[in-house]
Parts: sequence; C-alpha cells; structure tokens
Amino acid sequence: MISRRLFTLGTLATPVVVLLARSVRADDLPKDELESSKLVYLTPIKSDGEESKCKAEIWFLYHEGDIFMVTDTNAWRAEAIRKDLKDARIWVGDYGNWQRANDKFRDAPEIMAEGAIEEDADVHEEILDAMGEKYSDEWPTWGPRFKKALEDGSRVMLRYTPKK
Repeated sequence: MISRRLFTLGTLATPVVVLLARSVRADDLPKDELESSKLVYLTPIKSDGEESKCKAEIWFLYHEGDIFMVTDTNAWRAEAIRKDLKDARIWVGDYGNWQRANDKFRDAPEIMAEGAIEEDADVHEEILDAMGEKYSDEWPTWGPRFKKALEDGSRVMLRYTPKK
C-alpha cells in the first residue's frame, strides 16, 4: 500500500523526471540539427526553476561545442545572464515565430545550457564570419548591423555551453 507521503513525493517528482528525460545530454547533442537548422528557440530558466515567459526564435551558430547568438543588450536573455540566471532551455529546429508556432518547437531536440556574455572581439569576428556563411542570403544586411551593434554595445554576443 502506498502512503500519502510516498504518493505526494512521487507526484511532485514526476514533472522533474519528465523534463530531465526530454533534455539532451551534452554527449548526445543533435549535431546534425545544430549544424543545419537556421533557428533555435530559447528561454531563460528563472531562479525557481520555471521557464521564463520570454521565449524567442533566434539565429545562432554552433561552433566548437557551444551555441552563439547575437541579441539586443536589453533583451531578457541577456539580462537574465547579467542577473546570474545563466541556465536556459534551447530547442533546435525551425518552426517560425515562436508565438505562432503553437509550442511545436517543444517537440524539437532540447538542450539545457549555461549562458555567458562573450566579450572577446576576436571571438565576435570569428563567429560573425561563420554566421555570414550560414545566413549568406540575409548577411549583407544583418552582418554589418550585428558588427556595428556589438562594437557600440547595443547588442551582445551570448555563448551557451550545453550542460553535461
């Protein structure tokens, strides 16, 4: 017979087990998808362990095991890192605008990662050059904007390292 305490503990643990089961370990990253997808979907994780209501579909680059993106300095994903809320959930795939995707992106491979603001200008240049190859159709417009915005501080580069 199951006690009320055991039942309650099992009920509370179930969502955690489900979330952990969906996440991909760093050793099992979906490298093909990371190399071919044009978008990732990202949400910072709040201090209580819940996803932020703020989600976004973002251009990114998978490079040497990390996921890089350029974002507005005041975007919540950058603010979260500055507030030491470095954990994020990332889904890999292209489902268009996250609000119109009706949560379809949640079926994509999911990665838990730790974010940091990348400040090294040499890394910025390397990542922007590689993003230029990946997004070659859009890069004549967006490449100079990203470069200028990184230089003037209106955008930051984020680096997400998948958790093991």
